[in-house]
Amino acid sequence: MSELKNISTLISELAASMPDGPAVIDGERTVSFKDLESEISLLAAGLARAGIKPGMRAALLVPPSIDFVALTFALFRAGAVIVLIDPGIGPANMRACLEESRPEAFIGVPKAQAARLLLRWATRSLRLSITVGKNWLWGGFNLEDIKRLGAGKPAPESAAGTAAILFTSGSTGAPKGAVYTHSMFSAQTRMLKEYFRIEPGFYSVPTFPLFALFDVALGLTIVIPRMDFTRPAAADPEMLAGLINKYKAVQLFGSPALLDTLGRYGEKSGAALPSLKRVISCGAPVSPAVIGRVKKMVPAGTQVFTPYGATEALPVSCVSSDELAGLKPDLPGICVGRTWEGMETFIIKITDGPIPSWSDDLLARKGEIGEIAVKGPVVSPEYFGRPESDALAKITGGDGSLYHRMGDTGWKDEEGRLWFCGRKSHRVTTLTRTLFTIPCEAVFNAHPAVRRSALVGIGPAGRQNPVLCVELQKSSAESEALRIELLAMGADDERTKNIKTVLFHPGFPVDIRHNAKISREKLAAWAEEQFTGAGRA
Repeated sequence: MSELKNISTLISELAASMPDGPAVIDGERTVSFKDLESEISLLAAGLARAGIKPGMRAALLVPPSIDFVALTFALFRAGAVIVLIDPGIGPANMRACLEESRPEAFIGVPKAQAARLLLRWATRSLRLSITVGKNWLWGGFNLEDIKRLGAGKPAPESAAGTAAILFTSGSTGAPKGAVYTHSMFSAQTRMLKEYFRIEPGFYSVPTFPLFALFDVALGLTIVIPRMDFTRPAAADPEMLAGLINKYKAVQLFGSPALLDTLGRYGEKSGAALPSLKRVISCGAPVSPAVIGRVKKMVPAGTQVFTPYGATEALPVSCVSSDELAGLKPDLPGICVGRTWEGMETFIIKITDGPIPSWSDDLLARKGEIGEIAVKGPVVSPEYFGRPESDALAKITGGDGSLYHRMGDTGWKDEEGRLWFCGRKSHRVTTLTRTLFTIPCEAVFNAHPAVRRSALVGIGPAGRQNPVLCVELQKSSAESEALRIELLAMGADDERTKNIKTVLFHPGFPVDIRHNAKISREKLAAWAEEQFTGAGRA
């Protein structure tokens, strides 16, 4: 697959090679690749006549559906820069993201349009409004208007350059808009196709909107599940299993939290998923227990893949469930696999300040935990309107190339595999040492009463007091005896001997997008309150 000028070209190619193949199944409605291509061309022509011009930023707030897929590729074809924001981040963050990205067009379902008016989103920049559904009081066009405008008109010539602004989840700070180019999307599509050996004509059940778009572009038929895509952990596992089996889907993409829900359902019900050839999960580490439960539902040899990356650079590396099972125990961190072909990864010495230019002097010693930096065709060139964030995240090479600092700590083993040790901003620095979250938490997570744990620091950097927050299994109850038992476990391990405080928490706050990343900033504030407020919880 060669690099494409515009990612929407892939749909045109599929419409020519497999016109009658189903592209999207959404409830009772199915659209073929030929009909999807016609819809995209019609919408692109209508959007252009309505005022969408190349380079115009257009916020798209439409849940996964046939309309979502068609509009996304139509906007690409019309040359728009799509602004994608997860609505689950909440009204305040939504407003901040829209104010920052300054969209000139707003395309959304009635609920999104109502929120835009009531909460005064993007009032200064907006010039064009399009409603996907009934147009009530907010004026502008609806989707049928766009189709009428496009009828009988040629679609605009596909533009290259900037394609989208994708906002991060904000799980470790304010959401930031990563700039995506068509060449980035093209490289991502090619890399996913080659790594997973994806062949057109099969079915997929994606539970994350961006991966649904990749699946369609690769010729898979996507079956859209009925679920709240901002709350994947709450998805109905019986419904998901039913869709997979009804359509004999070969691929499932789901967050770790969704796979946890599905695996527990399988363990309880005995449900099997005999058609699946691969399960893909990213956004947060997937525990061995979750992988083990999912593996029991799928055929022998079917892998659970956990790609590693971020909104700003994806994919970076990947590891399969079989490779994870064969690793030596007790190595620090979580293995996130070998560097993806076409990408380069580096471990650099940890610093919190900007690094203007690349030098080999930045590299950490072999086997040392440092910050992960990456280079390659899927690295976002910049954040939209955030030069200060660019300064902290980007490093310029002597040849003009760009390195992205992942903000994650990790190391490489003798085989060249990457190991993730936690976010750089989450490390705990005491007077005598630095503690990294993932290796420390692994010690306590081995206790059968512990569902998960989170290491946080109280006090100023360099003089922090390490505190372990613990969320227990539903079958377990907190007690002073259990606290003492956990502290004894920590005292016996070099990584955790400095941890002298354990606090039990009723339920960790997690990120919106994947319902899996622990919001350690909130936990740290909570832990601080236990000491400055009413005492220990």
